Amino acid sequence: MKIGVTCYPSVGGSGIVATELAIEMAKLGHEIHFISSSVPFRLAGNYSNIYVHTVEINDYNVFKYRPYDITLASKIAEVIDVHQLDCIHMHYAIPHAVAGILANQMSKRDVGIITTLHGTDITVLGHDRSLEPAIRFGIEKSDITTAVSYSLKKQTEEMIQPNKEIKTIYNFVDEKRFNRDNIEVVRSRMKQQLGIDEDSKVIVHSSNFRKIKNITTIVEAFKLVRESVKSDLVLVGDGPEMSVVYDLAHELGVGDNVHLVGRQSDMTSFYKMSDLFMLLSLKESFGLALLEAMNCGCVPIGSNAGGIVEVIQHEKTGFIVDPMDKENAAQYAVELMTNEALYNEMREAMITDVRSRFSEKEIVAQYEDLYRSIIKDNNDDK
Repeated sequence: MKIGVTCYPSVGGSGIVATELAIEMAKLGHEIHFISSSVPFRLAGNYSNIYVHTVEINDYNVFKYRPYDITLASKIAEVIDVHQLDCIHMHYAIPHAVAGILANQMSKRDVGIITTLHGTDITVLGHDRSLEPAIRFGIEKSDITTAVSYSLKKQTEEMIQPNKEIKTIYNFVDEKRFNRDNIEVVRSRMKQQLGIDEDSKVIVHSSNFRKIKNITTIVEAFKLVRESVKSDLVLVGDGPEMSVVYDLAHELGVGDNVHLVGRQSDMTSFYKMSDLFMLLSLKESFGLALLEAMNCGCVPIGSNAGGIVEVIQHEKTGFIVDPMDKENAAQYAVELMTNEALYNEMREAMITDVRSRFSEKEIVAQYEDLYRSIIKDNNDDK
């Protein structure tokens, strides 16, 4: 098959999932064409059957804002025709699905369209209801629409009420990148690099440091943990809350043990170094970083927001708390860090569960079946 893919190329769960899925499809022998503003962040290495088509946006005095959506649609249409695509996969309802639908109408071929909802394209309605018709249009006019969690599917149906069935397909973990190979060697090396004592427990969190990620509560919970267990908190990422988090850590007297390491390309090493992963988001459609950390051996403590409760099975593969409940988050962390038998039991159950429900091979196969199901007869031009 010849598959077009449009996603946000920057760091973020949707772009990572889109890129990893495309790479796996290429390994299965399919031809992949990325159509995006730049090369996707996770697209490392060279593949003979993966092509990147960048969208060039010109400045026109007549436009107050650059017309990215229209330019994207034109580029998608061009790639459909020139490379004879069979289907296109649009990650996000707006603007990508809408641009893909317009491109299909502009092109000489009639291609199948899959749209995957990742979360922000739906939660944005809480700020701008004027986008509701566009989101509904993107969902309904796609041949197949998927969501990355049942929580997101339900939220979409409640907010948008589309006349369209939405299929849930979970995100998957890249098992070749995120695993437990050489974990003790990596842990020792990383602790040495960050100046963390060998006998100190490590809690890790990674995100884009927005308010919705609720990192301040993680820092507050960590202060409580430090009262009982020698530990360090490693915060990976960057964003608008960075200075707030830094100031809070020092106000609480734990600044020397909170390591703000910025954005990192090698997340695997940080996860292998750590004992626990903490994600107390106020909203979260899935939490890909959570899944990646779990497959590296980090036992999770997560909030009961959105799809997190679908990834963590409370008291079996991790713990769930209310987003603002720093006391229980700290209590669970201390319990895991001081009860080796409980920690090992939960860790093994977690690893087994990830392999069972979020297998790369099985989820990629589900998407491959969907692609095949929407390929249309293009013997004749439209």
